[in-house]
Amino acid sequence: MIEILVTGGAGYIGSHMISSLVDAGYKVVTLDNLYSGFRDAVIAGEFVEGDLSDRHLLEQLFSEHSFAGVMHFAAHIEVGESVRNPAKYYRNNFTNAQNLLDTMVEHGVNRFIFSSTAAIFGEPSYIPIDELHQKRPINPYGRSKRMVEQLLADYDRAYGLKSIALRYFNAAGADPLARLGERHDPETHLIPLVLQAASGRREHISIFGSDYDTADGTCIRDYIHVVDLCQVHLLALQALLEGKGSNRYNLGNGQGYSVREVIDTAEKVTQRKIPVIQSERREGDPARLVADSRRVRLELGWKPRYGDLETIIAHAWKWEQKMPSK
Repeated sequence: MIEILVTGGAGYIGSHMISSLVDAGYKVVTLDNLYSGFRDAVIAGEFVEGDLSDRHLLEQLFSEHSFAGVMHFAAHIEVGESVRNPAKYYRNNFTNAQNLLDTMVEHGVNRFIFSSTAAIFGEPSYIPIDELHQKRPINPYGRSKRMVEQLLADYDRAYGLKSIALRYFNAAGADPLARLGERHDPETHLIPLVLQAASGRREHISIFGSDYDTADGTCIRDYIHVVDLCQVHLLALQALLEGKGSNRYNLGNGQGYSVREVIDTAEKVTQRKIPVIQSERREGDPARLVADSRRVRLELGWKPRYGDLETIIAHAWKWEQKMPSK
């Protein structure tokens, strides 16, 4: 059985990935320090609690297992925090990633799937954003991810380590059976925030700016269902296992939805009125962020299963209803 190491597997995307890997017949080992993840989110495979800064632990882990590849999700992701505390982000997102890659090279493990981000592009010059778009990240979070992509290119040339970096736009939704879902603390993503307002766990949802150059004046973002996201990772892993080379892909549905559309759709799904407060624009929020995902569809044969916003929100709502009220 093919064995895969998943770092950050107790988090939102990582936990869904483990479920998808196991369903696809892989053997999985999860490494997570539980800084922001949850032990009960790892519903299958072996779990190891530990940090990527611990080189001794990494050496032990790679000595005891024969990993065919690594999927890396263990990153800090809050843009605002990265501006306030860049050291935290460069240390974890870059230095710890290099620790992992160095251990892989030392043990001859040469297949790596990297959880990257649309934040590497910075302010978009055009929409939709394709893989050739300029990379000018505007915050430490985006820069730390961009640095890892550059590191991967160098490690490929020097050591033959093959990688596929997947640049997410807005991961959303939850396991359709509500076994897993999104539970960041603090929560900053729009769809779970809107649903918390619908369930009563939050008093209201704020709309930051209603005067953008969009149809309803609110920002437009591209949402991709977390299960569809995991399917791309499986396709990327299969490509590397088949001997294909390194690559980079942008991931989204290729269709944007405004903040107001998300709220309206959530009201339809939940059958509840969601309290809304109008607030000022936030600095650095582009009017539109939409992915051009044609390349990943063409080269990996990916087809989103849950592409419509109503389904994404319906699955997230099933998960939200399982959360304890505050």
